[in-house]
Amino acid sequence: MFDYGLLNIGSIVLGLIALAIPTYCLIKKENEKSIALSSISYAACAVSLCFQIFYNYNLVKREDWSALLDTIGAVAGASAVLVIATILLNVATILVHTKQQNRS
Repeated sequence: MFDYGLLNIGSIVLGLIALAIPTYCLIKKENEKSIALSSISYAACAVSLCFQIFYNYNLVKREDWSALLDTIGAVAGASAVLVIATILLNVATILVHTKQQNRS
């Protein structure tokens, strides 16, 4: 049987990847693959959120209402922070990349 706890670990790892990629692109300003890496960052963010949805669906299927009630507030808050930070970092990466292209 599948261990649904792995979805939480996968969600955290993919969330960190979603934030690390644009941060790397901002540090390495001459990176020519910034646009492609931004797409990967958005995809990692989306899959991370899907993992949380699947985990919560598992809690509903098992009718583990106390676990769902205990965790849903933190999951909602962390999801909002992840989405907002991913968007802001990727927009900054794209702006820096296009500004550098216009200079060249």
